[in-house]
Amino acid sequence: MYELYITNKNYSSWSLRPWVLMTELAIPFTERLVPLPDGPSWELFRRFSPSGRVPCLHDGATRVWDSIGIVEYLAERHPGVWPSDPVARAWARSASAEMHAGFATLRDRCSMSCGLRVRLRDMPANLVKDIARIDELWTEGLSRFGGPFLAGSTLTAVDAFFAPVVFRAQTYGLALGAAYVKHMLVLPAMQRWYADALAETWREPDHEDEITRTGTVLEDLRAA
Repeated sequence: MYELYITNKNYSSWSLRPWVLMTELAIPFTERLVPLPDGPSWELFRRFSPSGRVPCLHDGATRVWDSIGIVEYLAERHPGVWPSDPVARAWARSASAEMHAGFATLRDRCSMSCGLRVRLRDMPANLVKDIARIDELWTEGLSRFGGPFLAGSTLTAVDAFFAPVVFRAQTYGLALGAAYVKHMLVLPAMQRWYADALAETWREPDHEDEITRTGTVLEDLRAA
């Protein structure tokens, strides 16, 4: 059975992607959650991940790291990871790659924290641009391929790549595809991840500081 190494569910957008994909597609795996340490994580994570980062998938002796590497590895072994239609598949891969490599301002200004509700202090132009581009992508996918998922009637990897944005939309009240956000948030896998995130008692100072640097915390729903 696969082993998927991840870290704190409240913070780890990268871990969420393969986790939600594998869970929703019923690809069996054992979760290995290694909490972020008080100090640097590289040496700790190097014990199970060649890059010293999460996520990392173990398949016997094979190690597959980075969310996009994991998704492509799974796609070679399991149906449904990417859309079967070639046009939808090409779009889904392109949109996923754009999400994987881009939207730096969104990542910087809206750090993932599932259990908080935050009001941003300002909306710099680059953040507005990132949000507008994501909204454009979502609108295009839903209209071209019929929804309710981004590339058609079933969840595929492109939805997994944008799953952290869905949680960010909830946390920061971002004006992004309300119907799609609502649809994603009620998925069993997303609800499981969210419940686990709220139950965590770990706090990572750098992530907490990132959030208070850019916004005001209105509500903290996490376990004390």
